[in-house]
Amino acid sequence: MRTLRALFTDHPASVGETYLQHLLQALGFALRMLAGGLACLIHAFLPFLFVRTGSQTITGLHQRMVLNRDRRLAVPAAHGPERPLGSLSPPVNPAS
Repeated sequence: MRTLRALFTDHPASVGETYLQHLLQALGFALRMLAGGLACLIHAFLPFLFVRTGSQTITGLHQRMVLNRDRRLAVPAAHGPERPLGSLSPPVNPAS
């Protein structure tokens, strides 16, 4: 069974963060998602308001979570084709 400490540190370490860094990042994401969701809810009833806020929020969060993490954690693999951690794109074959 995993230790209590590991329960709080394994996942943050897997994305290159400490527990505190991960806490702050996750809280930031939560607040941005809540604000974007509220803007979408208002937009549903008043379509002339917050016309692009929802999509801009999603794009910004994707940029922070996926693209920036891939750049931070991309390390050449010891074997096999290179593929950044968390990437959904196919592996890169540099010799092809």
